[in-house]
Amino acid sequence: MSNDIELPERLQEPSAEAAPPEAAGFALGKLQPRTLVHQVIDALVAAAAEGLILPGDRIVEVDIAQRLGVSRVPVREALRVLESQGVVVNEPYKGIRLTPVTTERIDQLIEVRVALETTAMRGAIRLGRNRGEALTRLQAIVDDMAARSRVNDVAGFANADTQFHRTLCVLSGNAVLADMWEMLARQLTIIFGLSALGKPMVDIVEEHRVLLRVFEGGDLDEVSRTVHDHIDVEIHKVDLENIIARRRNEASGPR
Repeated sequence: MSNDIELPERLQEPSAEAAPPEAAGFALGKLQPRTLVHQVIDALVAAAAEGLILPGDRIVEVDIAQRLGVSRVPVREALRVLESQGVVVNEPYKGIRLTPVTTERIDQLIEVRVALETTAMRGAIRLGRNRGEALTRLQAIVDDMAARSRVNDVAGFANADTQFHRTLCVLSGNAVLADMWEMLARQLTIIFGLSALGKPMVDIVEEHRVLLRVFEGGDLDEVSRTVHDHIDVEIHKVDLENIIARRRNEASGPR
């Protein structure tokens, strides 16, 4: 990994003393604060979304631990989770790398996303969840994307984009579909971030506003067309390989 990669400042171990005493008589488990492992995951995904770690870059466990000011244990566990979700790959003699972005992989992700999100939006419409509080929640996320675009917060913008599509899948009422989409979520956050480095964020925001209007309108055929355009047509307008190459050249600096 390049020495120019910036990661968040030292992460703090959650205090065991802060945990409330176990309530007697309840079968439910206690709610847990975000663990150090999840904080490491968030830091790595944010760095990848901003192009600070690029597809194909090696990720060295001890290096990440030192940069985040944590032990190697949560970093190791975080990398295991990310490997299970396709965010990193671990290959013999090559070590752990951020999963390369190839045309074939993008096409496969697009095919799955179009199927899942078309089904999700059609399901949500059938349940009447394309109006009222549900629609307000989605509009608030798009407004958040717009606010982050104004301050060039790429990682925050990518996370908001992910939250928008996650919410659509949850609104479908199909828990299996939502779980399947969630397995792709961190890969998609990285792609959303890289896309925002090569395409005006205001244009991406407007695409989401169009998607919302079609969702609210409730025409199932128009939903299918718009989801296809948003996920398939628009992503193919972004040259991700060129964006990655440009960021790599910027990181290496003048020769």
